Amino acid sequence: QVQLVESGGGLAQPGESLRLSCAASGFTFAHYNMGWFRQDPGKEREAVSCIGHSGFEYYATSVKGRFTVSRDNARNTVALQMDNLRPEDTATYYCAAILGVNADTCGPMAFPSWGQGTRVTVSS
Repeated sequence: QVQLVESGGGLAQPGESLRLSCAASGFTFAHYNMGWFRQDPGKEREAVSCIGHSGFEYYATSVKGRFTVSRDNARNTVALQMDNLRPEDTATYYCAAILGVNADTCGPMAFPSWGQGTRVTVSS
């Protein structure tokens, strides 16, 4: 079955960087679109960035120019490099997967498979 395991969260000061990684197993990773989402208690889950299996990329306006998504199909991993972090980036970050057939989307409701999340706290 699909398994997604996030890592790399933690505490950072404003302006610092963190790199999140998601290890995928149980499916043919190269055929799937992958996404990063975040959520804080009491708030809706929001899309951060998505990367397709054939070139599709999406970034939320709030992270464009600061975050970079990448995937390694040989290692079945997707990463989110987060630079110039801000306090408003504080959230639990989730990795998600969707079979990449007519799936160039970054809407959270479209993704059926999710990891457990990794917490990112940005504070001075």
